[in-house]
Amino acid sequence: MTLTIVALLAAGALWGGLWILGAAAYMTLVTFVMDEFIDFAATDAPKGAEFPHHDLLSVILGLAHFMLLGLGIAAISGATGLSTLEKIEVFVAFGLFFGQVSNSNAHELIHRSKRPLFSLGKWIYISLLFGHHTSAHRHLHHRFVGTKEDPNTARLGESFYVFFWRAWRQSFVKGWRLEQAITKMASPPRKTYRNPYYDYIIGAAVLLGVSAVIGGATGPLIMIAFALNAQVQLMLSDYVQHYGLTRAYLPSGKLEPIAAHHSWNAPHWFSSALMLNAPRHSDHHAHPAKPYSELHMPSQTEAPILPRSLPVMACLALYPAFWRKVMDDRARAWSAQTHQTSKIAAE
Repeated sequence: MTLTIVALLAAGALWGGLWILGAAAYMTLVTFVMDEFIDFAATDAPKGAEFPHHDLLSVILGLAHFMLLGLGIAAISGATGLSTLEKIEVFVAFGLFFGQVSNSNAHELIHRSKRPLFSLGKWIYISLLFGHHTSAHRHLHHRFVGTKEDPNTARLGESFYVFFWRAWRQSFVKGWRLEQAITKMASPPRKTYRNPYYDYIIGAAVLLGVSAVIGGATGPLIMIAFALNAQVQLMLSDYVQHYGLTRAYLPSGKLEPIAAHHSWNAPHWFSSALMLNAPRHSDHHAHPAKPYSELHMPSQTEAPILPRSLPVMACLALYPAFWRKVMDDRARAWSAQTHQTSKIAAE
């Protein structure tokens, strides 16, 4: 499912026409139809059985990301002779791939303990001018999810547009401070430049320079546009998957442990496979190091389930009034139920 779109995008950037139209349709219409109209009743696979070569696919997708990023910049800058309409289609289709597949793959890789895999994920985020997410996601989001200390947990009633600016700014600043503290506390002490934020910022500058080599004066502008598009999609994913869900404080003053009910999930099979099981979000938070091929889909009694697939709900989140009409009561109900359960358990 993921490699098909890679082939379509590459062909579309080179030859345009039905190839790029097919790529855009695959990421939108085909995904929607497969999710909504075809049932997929398979149960969770035994550990390691669903897709034992998960790391290999992640590496292939990671390398393909950089190839497609360069190819997309070249195509839109005019190097492959596409028409204006075809260039717009390239931006849309490539942008959806970077936002949904590349982001999901980078997210998977930064949770890997093997250094080469982690570094590949980090550099995917750097190429999307979002390198700091590597630090903020692991050190802030996973620790403080469901609280005001987590920049990437959307509060009940908060629109996506308010959330985007708040979460982007706070995750960058808090991530920087946290990495500074880690650098100072390391034994033996590390030099200040060992803070990974230097990689994020300098790496982004270098890749912007490479984009200028590929696409001329417009190359960096195209790369920035691709990056902003991907960042919006990543933040939409965070917004949707934690909207209005909060963790309770126990009588001891400590936060309750992270549980399945602190994330929204989506059981839709095609978009889930396309995004490397990212919509199975509860199990990821419970077991961050678990490979995507082994993530468990919780039942509707264990965790909140989104009324539509993750991509559809992300689109709905762009319209705050409609979003709140659909989601606020659901979020309130889950928070009330889980906080009461936590209180009884603590007593």
